[in-house]
Order: sequence, then C-alpha cells, then structure tokens
Amino acid sequence: MAKTALLQARIEPTLKKQGEEVLRQIGISNTEFMTMTFRQLVMRQGLPFDARIPNDETIAAIREYESEKRAGTLSTYDSPEEMFADIAGESDG
Repeated sequence: MAKTALLQARIEPTLKKQGEEVLRQIGISNTEFMTMTFRQLVMRQGLPFDARIPNDETIAAIREYESEKRAGTLSTYDSPEEMFADIAGESDG
C-alpha cells in the first residue's frame, strides 16, 4: 500500500533530537519508527508499552527519588556490583 497519509506531531526540540539520535544508532528513520509503533498499536489493540496509573508504592518511590535528587543525596554507582555491595552493607548494618 502506498504511504500517502501524513502524520504531524509537536514535541519538545530536545526530545526530538535525542530520539532521532537513538533511532540513527539503531538504523531506522522517524517514519519507520512511527510505522512500527502504529503496527504494534493495531496488532495489540492498545499501546505497545505499559501505561498505567502508578500504585501507592510506586508513587512513594517516585517522590523519594525526586526528594533525594533535589537534596543532592541521590546515590549513584559505577557498576551493579558497587550498588549491590552498598545495599548489602545497608541491610547488614
């Protein structure tokens, strides 16, 4: 079938640039991405990813993350091993 329908969307320029860079690295165009997304939408009869209202536990985790990020106390790690060692140290102490 000929591709003759036009789809336009307005998004933040930074998001567009970042998304296009990911697609470039994968090797697909914006058009190919949108076609794949719409095919999945039709095939699944819904969004091709989970879109749910977060439960109370998830909301609490998001708020904790945002609070730690604002306070500058958010832990970061150079490797999964470092993170797990920190977790083990916290739970043992």
